[in-house]
Amino acid sequence: MKKLLALCILALLLLVGYVAAGPFMAYNGIRNAVEAQDTAALARHVDFPVLRRNLKAQVDDFLVRRAGTDVQSNLLGAFALRVASGVAGGAVDTIVTPAGLGALMEGRSALHRITGGGVTDNTYEHAPPDNPLAEPEYGFESTSRFTATVTDAQGQPVEFVLTRYGLQWKLTDIRLPLGR
Repeated sequence: MKKLLALCILALLLLVGYVAAGPFMAYNGIRNAVEAQDTAALARHVDFPVLRRNLKAQVDDFLVRRAGTDVQSNLLGAFALRVASGVAGGAVDTIVTPAGLGALMEGRSALHRITGGGVTDNTYEHAPPDNPLAEPEYGFESTSRFTATVTDAQGQPVEFVLTRYGLQWKLTDIRLPLGR
């Protein structure tokens, strides 16, 4: 009977340890997928519908705050704000795909390529940008919510929020420094 009780306690401790280590393993999986440019591996760690919804809400909130009350109260301004929100929502839909998110997280932007960023002495070689997911600050917000905060090129914090679904952790939000 004591062996059975000890085995049950050991199994429970292993389960708790796995759940506690889960967000760290998921974040490292995301980082490794971005470095390896493996969009299939990245897709396993991201809940795309929830991430799209959360990013659209952030962008809409940013647009409304930037527009101000004068634009919102004006009929033409409200229409323009609605159109801008639709365009921004379409951009979020385009970016938040496995390939789009991988390119975004890796720091591959058109500006980087146009300005010659990453050019090396070898004409045929393009140096990859620095890993934007390196050296995060980790923290649990609750037993089912975890954040990894990194700083962007301007020194602003960007939070990657992972949410637990059963025993699996997935990226559900990226809190951007929009107007903070």
